[in-house]
Amino acid sequence: MITYLLLADALPKSPQSSTFWLPKAGSLSAGQFDWLYDFLTILSIVSVVGIAAAIVYLVVKYRAGSRAANEIADKTPDHNTTLELTWSIIPLFIVMAIFVWGFKGYLDLRTPPKDALEVNVTGQKWNWSFTYSNGMSDNALHVPVNTPVRLVLTSVDVIHSLYIPAFRIKMDAVPGRYTEMWFQSTEAGEYPIFCAEYCGAGHSRMLSRVVVHEPGGYENWLSEQQKKMSSMPLPELGAQLYQKQGCKTCHSIDGSRLVGPSWKGLFGRKETMSDGTVIAVDANYIRESITEPQKRIVSSFAPAMPTYQGKLTDRELTALIEYIKTLK
Repeated sequence: MITYLLLADALPKSPQSSTFWLPKAGSLSAGQFDWLYDFLTILSIVSVVGIAAAIVYLVVKYRAGSRAANEIADKTPDHNTTLELTWSIIPLFIVMAIFVWGFKGYLDLRTPPKDALEVNVTGQKWNWSFTYSNGMSDNALHVPVNTPVRLVLTSVDVIHSLYIPAFRIKMDAVPGRYTEMWFQSTEAGEYPIFCAEYCGAGHSRMLSRVVVHEPGGYENWLSEQQKKMSSMPLPELGAQLYQKQGCKTCHSIDGSRLVGPSWKGLFGRKETMSDGTVIAVDANYIRESITEPQKRIVSSFAPAMPTYQGKLTDRELTALIEYIKTLK
């Protein structure tokens, strides 16, 4: 066991090949967790096979050939001290070694480097939003390769859980508080993100990705996105926000009914509210519905929309309104 621990510590911590049962490892810490997982799996298999073999051997060796042979003629010992000490002490050392190995990995995973790049993550039904140092948000996580990244997570509605299988990390996003985790990617590419906490009807659609950029690529991407956002025509920006801010999970643009009203033909339409009042959908109502969604609820729809107050700039709110105007 000790030899195995030393060997695991000496091996590279960023293996780039997939295993029989795990996806390709893409982070610095994934290697030590894979070694621990493999060791526990092998240990379990060996234990099961050994115990099963012992059971079969003892059943065959001590089977009774007749009723007379099954009778106890002489007094037999009811325990064996040496045997009991053996099966208690050896597993104790193995379990303690596993605990030390796992606890070391846990401490590493819970202690981000001081110079880690920080990205704020917001979960909401049913979308992930990642906010970067320049204030820009995207529904994909972009990071530079070989750089520690600290994620600060929260949620605006229910508990979600950010899960990146290739990095072997998962952390809950909880309403009203912040949680955090960190990783350091080791190879440029794209890796899937899932929500690992059931959060409602759209849970299975709460998907995203990590885009790991080559050296210099992350900075170029940030700069290009900021230029695009500032110069993009408002309807085009609104269409992009519809995708990136998770609007598409609740509002269709083809007239079909989802969690919320469809945006097709919405602007200028008469809508009946849950209190019976009828209003005309104009720019002020759309803005109010985005920033104060619980103030007025359209009849026959549940009050499920979270607020975007403070998450969208005035230009972005205007862009969404202009985009809705184009959906005739």
